[in-house]
Amino acid sequence: MKPRVIIADDHTLVAEGVEKLLEHDFQLCGRAADGRALVRAVEKEKPDIALVDIALPLLNGLDACRQIKKSVPEVKLLVLTMHSEQYFVTEAFRAGVSGYVLKQSVAEELVFAIKEVLKGRLYVSPSVAENLVAQALHPVAPAPAGAGPTNDLLSGRQREVLQLIAEGQSTKEIASTLNVSIKTVEFHKTRIMKQLGVHSTAELTKHAISIGLIAMPQQPTVPGSQP
Repeated sequence: MKPRVIIADDHTLVAEGVEKLLEHDFQLCGRAADGRALVRAVEKEKPDIALVDIALPLLNGLDACRQIKKSVPEVKLLVLTMHSEQYFVTEAFRAGVSGYVLKQSVAEELVFAIKEVLKGRLYVSPSVAENLVAQALHPVAPAPAGAGPTNDLLSGRQREVLQLIAEGQSTKEIASTLNVSIKTVEFHKTRIMKQLGVHSTAELTKHAISIGLIAMPQQPTVPGSQP
């Protein structure tokens, strides 16, 4: 029986390209276009592995992975992303993923990476691994306090609220999405701004981008396509 796979990516062309790469070796049992749909799909289908983009709307891929590892810990997780920075790699493995593949390398690496992860091994794209080794051998001076991403300052629920604010949802819409009261959302927003030392929605959005909760608009890369 073929291993069962769920794909999470909000770009339809990318998801379809990944499906084509996998259809010979794996059984595709679902596709999700946002992080909340991914969590629901994994809890329902209980696949062998989920392939997760970091920049998912409504709930980013890393927080979706954290939730999946709590509710369905046996499911393997593999990140597909454009991000090669050390911060995102570190956060991904902290979230419980077993594989990290760059989208530009999907056509060459993905099938092998999935098989490695399903065997209980870890997999990181060679270009990412080389970058991590280079940073270990030639570390840069630590950033001044407050200059880098401060994901650890926020709770999981605060990250959810921050992402939805940055995606342009109103307080009422956020309350509906999270199934909480408007006052609760306002409380979280006030606490987030105080903890981060920011004073506007624009600054909140900038911070959300810096810690990978939302992505800068970019042209999606279709697996197997030529640049």
